[in-house]
Amino acid sequence: MINIFFSLLYSNVGTRLNNFVLFFFRIAVSLELIFAHGLKKIGVGNELAEVVPNPLGLNEVFNQVFATGANLVMPIFIIAGFMTRLAVLPILAVTLTGYFIVHFNDPILVKDTPLMYSLCFLLICFTGAGKYSIDHYIISRRKI
Repeated sequence: MINIFFSLLYSNVGTRLNNFVLFFFRIAVSLELIFAHGLKKIGVGNELAEVVPNPLGLNEVFNQVFATGANLVMPIFIIAGFMTRLAVLPILAVTLTGYFIVHFNDPILVKDTPLMYSLCFLLICFTGAGKYSIDHYIISRRKI
């Protein structure tokens, strides 16, 4: 069981350049998600906090807290590279729900935002955090 946990933290994207690009990509996409969508959910930049659509009929409080956490807290984990693959999952739940359920019948110019976020965070999920991350530090300390 512990080996499964540590295998989620491990990533090897090869060269220094690849690791640096992944580091920059993680930060850029996560900051964009925070500033474009996350802060609106707590009312920063708006008079009132944004109400999150609830297409799955979940408890309203849970739905709002989950979406807010996925857009504010999880990107911070991803920026730090801490539990990156697990932190991506709530974000993907929100963005894929937005694409396949909320905006499914909308024109492509409306539904392209959740699709682009989904693709970016899927890439991060598959590659892991890379060398410049807390995940890498944990793995390198474990091998000693």
